[in-house]
Formats: sequence, C-alpha cells, structure tokens
Amino acid sequence: MAKPLTKSQIVAAIADTVSLTKNQAAQTLDALTDLAYKNAKNSFTLPGLGKLVLVHRKARTGRNPATGAAIKIPAKRVVKFRVAKAAKDAILGKK
Repeated sequence: MAKPLTKSQIVAAIADTVSLTKNQAAQTLDALTDLAYKNAKNSFTLPGLGKLVLVHRKARTGRNPATGAAIKIPAKRVVKFRVAKAAKDAILGKK
C-alpha cells in the first residue's frame, strides 16, 4: 500500500498545478483549513470532495467488552466528514 501524501507533497503538487510558489500554495492550504475549522459548526462544503458537519450524538448504554458490564456513554458532539457522490464515483468508479 502506498503512503499518504505529506503536507509538503500536497503543497508542491498544488504549486505546480496552479503555477504558484510553494509558499503561496502553503498559505492557501492553511487559509482553507482555517476557514473549514471556523465554519464547521454550520457545515463546511468543499465542492466535489465532501462536507464537514457537526453531529450531536445521544447518550446511550454500551458494554465493556472485557467484562460485559453495562456502562453509560454520555451525549457528545462530534465532527464528521461526508464524502460527496462525485468523489465516491471518481475514486470507486460508477456502479
């Protein structure tokens, strides 16, 4: 299995594709990341890639796998990434 791209490899690829310097590409990537963090509460969409959404999970009862004892899992908020259909089709191919 191939290793995932590092941030510097992503920056270099963006810089080559869009004809920017590596510094400008890194600033653009950082600005996009900051924008996603600030707007994730209202959902943040990257067109063609997916959407960051804030989800509220209800409190529930779980089990300790070692002992089988019931434990209470509290309610919490989590961030999820929902992959866009276009990304799924591009990666997996159409059915």
